[in-house]
Amino acid sequence: MSDEHYFEGQSPVVRLRVWALGQMVWGAFLAGMGLIVLAIVFLVIWGVGQLLDERSKTGPSPYSALQIVQPQDIV
Repeated sequence: MSDEHYFEGQSPVVRLRVWALGQMVWGAFLAGMGLIVLAIVFLVIWGVGQLLDERSKTGPSPYSALQIVQPQDIV
């Protein structure tokens, strides 16, 4: 093995570029992990929805029975 370090002979500009690229790669990795976690959450929700009874999927919406009541004008 060589006793010479890789970064010692490089200019500060090259070291800064390597550092910036490393930061961008790390950020892309973290974003990918977040995307995978989000996809897993959506798949779990979809899976639970598949376990529900078919009648609960095709029934009328419970919100259709609500009536919006407008306040009466006070004369």
